[in-house]
Amino acid sequence: MTDEDATRHDRISRYSTPGAPNSLAHWTSARTPLRVAINYLVVWLVRISPSLRVKRWLLRKIDVTVGEGVSWGLEATPDVFWPELITLGDHAIVGYDATILCHEFLQEEYRTGEVVVGERAMIGAGAIVLPGVEIGEGASVAANSLVTRDVAPGEVVAGVPARPMGTRAEDGVDRDDAPPGGSNREE
Repeated sequence: MTDEDATRHDRISRYSTPGAPNSLAHWTSARTPLRVAINYLVVWLVRISPSLRVKRWLLRKIDVTVGEGVSWGLEATPDVFWPELITLGDHAIVGYDATILCHEFLQEEYRTGEVVVGERAMIGAGAIVLPGVEIGEGASVAANSLVTRDVAPGEVVAGVPARPMGTRAEDGVDRDDAPPGGSNREE
């Protein structure tokens, strides 16, 4: 386990569940079914609404901390069990069909952890963010990545599991991909 792994795992709370068959079978002991049902309905509306303003309003209704100008993509899914553990910084982008998880149901326990997405950070389409992860200000998560570790401010990560690929320049060009002269725009 690296230091990066330890920071995510240090922020996760663990709850033992007695007996068989597994922790998911005991979910009603962890959360009230009515609360999960309400969250599910609101999440469903968040996923299909084309209006960013409506999405932000709905996310706040299930206690997601939502900064100014957050853009939440179609079909993107916040955690249904513990949405209150999600914090989205100002002008963050969560792409199409991305998932932010704040819980893990395992065999003998379940775990919860806050997910923090920094200001102007971007999460690509289809990416999955695990509990306890912090995505730094201005960081980028590539499409279809699995984020199991913290992402440093300005860092670009990609893959399964997500690994560092470079950093974002102020103008939005990945420094590692910029051609000589500092721009990849055609003149």
